[in-house]
Amino acid sequence: MRKTILSTRSLVCAIGMASLMAVPLAAQTSAFQQEFQNQPDTSADEEAPSPQSEMPLAAGYILGPGDVVEVSVAGQEEYRSRVQVQVDGSIQLPFIRDVQAEDRTVAQLQDEVADRLRSGGYYTDPVVNVIVAGYASRYVTVLGQVGSQGLVPIDRNYRLSEMIARVGGIGPNGSETVTLIRASGEKINVTLEEMATGGPAMDPYVAAGDKIFVDRVEAGSQATFCIYGAVNAAGCYPVGQTMTLRMALARAGGLNNLGSEKKIDVFRNGREIGRIDLSQPVLEGDVLKVGERFF
Repeated sequence: MRKTILSTRSLVCAIGMASLMAVPLAAQTSAFQQEFQNQPDTSADEEAPSPQSEMPLAAGYILGPGDVVEVSVAGQEEYRSRVQVQVDGSIQLPFIRDVQAEDRTVAQLQDEVADRLRSGGYYTDPVVNVIVAGYASRYVTVLGQVGSQGLVPIDRNYRLSEMIARVGGIGPNGSETVTLIRASGEKINVTLEEMATGGPAMDPYVAAGDKIFVDRVEAGSQATFCIYGAVNAAGCYPVGQTMTLRMALARAGGLNNLGSEKKIDVFRNGREIGRIDLSQPVLEGDVLKVGERFF
């Protein structure tokens, strides 16, 4: 009886295997693909990678040839030196002579100098202080229709809008679009409006070796407004699609030391309409007069 049962089970298994083998391989693969496709798609739930506009904040300014540093030891007036980083990346300091400074942060250089002074037996527990007195090795090139073209040293992480502000804003004939050219050759085009109203992706960080360019716009090719008075760069500028009074002030380089946001008169269509809120739009042909504040 037991042999009969085993024989029956063996027969069933054999039939099952034969049935499976009888199914074409393509059909089995199709069935597997269908089952895989029926699984829930979780890839859409994953966070998309952020645009390459956020640069990781450095641990500090990285020194390079041409930079000038002041090195001192707390409580030791005899140890104070102002030196420049040489072409080979080194600086010359009392007692310990050559110290490599290139590609090091201020904190790293402080630790190196302290270790050298301690191991050399000059001081028991020196507290070293390093200050960057002159920035020369890391800079951004700003060209085109801006207030002041040239090489702008970067002593920390700056966003594109900050660099435009540092050079006096965009000139009267400048385009609303700013081109950022990375050292790698990548080009990023951002409008002033996007920088002012967009998120971090629309106002990327700049890095040493980057170039910023503002193209020229021919007179009469687009609508303009004019601004004068207590601003850093009076003149006539293009009107953005949704430009506010606050954005117009930024376009003119911001208020000068005497300017007041509460004393801005607007002239529209040849007549004075008085003062408007900074969030109100600026229209084509508007003339803005920025008054001075009282002390």
